[in-house]
Amino acid sequence: MAEEDLFEARRRKLDGISNAWPARFVRTHLAAQIHDEFANLQAGEDSGKQASVAGRLVASRVQGKVGFGDLQDSSGKIQLFVTSSGIEAFDNLDSGDIVGASGEVIRTKRGELSVRTDEPLLLAKALRAPPDKWHGVSDTEVRYRQRYLDLIANPEARRIARARIDTLASIRRFLDGRGFQEVETPTLHPIFGGGYAQPFVTHYNAIDRDMFLRVATELYLKRLIVGGMDRVYEVGRVFRNEGVDWKHSPEATMLETYEAYADYLDVMDFVQAMVRDAATDAIGTTKVSFRDADFDLADDWRRVTMHELVSEVTGETVTAETDLDTLKALAGRHHLKVEPWWGPGMIVGEIYDKVAEGTLKAPTIVYDYPKEISPLAKDHRDDPRLVERFEAVVCGMELCNAFSELNDPIEQRKRFEGQQELREHGDMEANPIDEAFLEALEYGMPPTGGLGVGLDRLVMVLTGANTIREVILFPALRSETTDSG
Repeated sequence: MAEEDLFEARRRKLDGISNAWPARFVRTHLAAQIHDEFANLQAGEDSGKQASVAGRLVASRVQGKVGFGDLQDSSGKIQLFVTSSGIEAFDNLDSGDIVGASGEVIRTKRGELSVRTDEPLLLAKALRAPPDKWHGVSDTEVRYRQRYLDLIANPEARRIARARIDTLASIRRFLDGRGFQEVETPTLHPIFGGGYAQPFVTHYNAIDRDMFLRVATELYLKRLIVGGMDRVYEVGRVFRNEGVDWKHSPEATMLETYEAYADYLDVMDFVQAMVRDAATDAIGTTKVSFRDADFDLADDWRRVTMHELVSEVTGETVTAETDLDTLKALAGRHHLKVEPWWGPGMIVGEIYDKVAEGTLKAPTIVYDYPKEISPLAKDHRDDPRLVERFEAVVCGMELCNAFSELNDPIEQRKRFEGQQELREHGDMEANPIDEAFLEALEYGMPPTGGLGVGLDRLVMVLTGANTIREVILFPALRSETTDSG
């Protein structure tokens, strides 16, 4: 039957129903609660206890004078056993309808835990048929654009959504338990900064001023450290006007944390413990499979400097002392474009990004970055050409970025001026000078360890999702004529 005919057939069923969308139903149990509470009920046994359940009818059948239906709620499925007095109402229901039912919990002779009901109630009529239960929704464009259909039909989509919720809850518990305070900072910024990315631009009509959707929460959070809030964090959306691929989304969820009197070495230990706990809480294990690699997040993460890793992958020794011409030649051998104004640190960073990072599979901490590519990180205590910065990388994907934060306002101004020169050369991702942030630093910011974690990417690792669009409920998509999201 054509989709239009199915719609009309379901529409006609409303003619004999006085109210197909009642306002309320009192549900006493979720499906999972019934399975837990009555797990010991034997086949053919009645419990003598009542329950009211509600959810989507995903399958139904009538056998003689009784009916059977599978009711799916947010926790799982429970069977409805419909008695003869309720068959007429039951037979008028369709797959996809939202249904409520009250009755005694029993286990059928075939061993199926069920709610025996005399009167299944229609709570919301589904005028459109849900996806086929055996095939689900296979078109990825439909899955992402109409995520509600994906969640109805695909257990994997529901598993990932649940894991994301549990991951964020675990991270908040971890941070709250260590004395961090969750805060909120502005989404609209007068000057973008805190991340190396091109921003989205909007206009604030009331003050007639262009504003930027934030690319990071960093510069506002560090103002709070200046103000005496020693441990703060924010879970928030950030927006980067960049391309879309398996690990990039223009709208993403970022965790940033800042701890006064800590440094990047403290943060290395901190992030490993947080990820370990999140894995245990969200998926019940620290052992994961991601992009054809298997590893245990509870194992010690390898630690290697950027220069050591570049040397290892290219087979040529690269250090902070390697001269510009040697690095240009090395980049050329790997077919990398080098801009005329780049210094040694920019070239090392490019070789790392394009050649070395993708070789990493198991979680690896790459640390001690060139100063040129790290405008917000503190000078390395042993080598002023470097900064105290690290990234954790999993299967060629940056999972987090962390610094011993630069808190010297004089040096920070020099770094911003260097970024401004890059902008004048055409690098529009470089950070502009933020005078308000510099003024805040001039009041004094204590030594601070900062961390940014891509939460979408963390959920990818924990769930084994191959693309970031799998873990974002409503990812960015190309527009359609009727598209409202």
